[in-house]
Amino acid sequence: MEELSKILEKFDPITLKEMDSVKLMNRSDTKFIFRADQLPFFLEQLTDDFYMLDINGIRQNKYETLYYDTADFKFFNDHQRGKTNRNKVRHRIYVESALHFFEIKNKNNKGRTIKERIKLKQVDFNISGKSEDFLFEKTHLKGDQLMPVLWGNYTRITLVNKNLPERLTIDTNLFFKQGDIEKSIPEIVIAELKQNKSSKSFFAQLMHQYHIKQASISKYCYGVIFLYKNIRMNNFKPNLITLNKICYGKI
Repeated sequence: MEELSKILEKFDPITLKEMDSVKLMNRSDTKFIFRADQLPFFLEQLTDDFYMLDINGIRQNKYETLYYDTADFKFFNDHQRGKTNRNKVRHRIYVESALHFFEIKNKNNKGRTIKERIKLKQVDFNISGKSEDFLFEKTHLKGDQLMPVLWGNYTRITLVNKNLPERLTIDTNLFFKQGDIEKSIPEIVIAELKQNKSSKSFFAQLMHQYHIKQASISKYCYGVIFLYKNIRMNNFKPNLITLNKICYGKI
């Protein structure tokens, strides 16, 4: 999209190394979902207040993520029930920087998201070795208790606030895959505001101004719903109705 590319160039760049001070591995997260055709307008409002991650001239970076869960989808169901101290386990590939990480995210009972990770050389489909040691240390689960459930791929724009300890990730071109089953959702954008602590944010105010509501569902949960049959998802139905309305303008 030519219009989008021109807008991205308006942002002052920031490198991965310069972003070290705002890793926000322990943070407060707030998600918003809106139509992809709204993205250029919203980005235009942010050019003065945010840096944009630039990796070798690339500002829309590809992410590939392999998610793990138990055979009975414990992580998915914990999220659906709104359980505190829930986990998410994944292998993430940062394509442009050729980095691999085995990551564990924990949502604690204070609403904080804590992400911890170890660096790997390649995808570990069967969790073993140092990945299994790390998994057991953080969750008390063993590698053979988890299985690879799905791939979730997308393109990410990363913004860093110039004045606050705040990052904003903007994910587009969502694509989920498990075996021969695929689901693409190009119509939506998932934006996630990551803050050291909940505070007034210009982006959150912008979302409120245009009646974009917060969303509580994760990309992983969307992937499970789209790719797996006979999954109980009653608690996610309001989110799916909203998603359908965003994509097609109807319920």
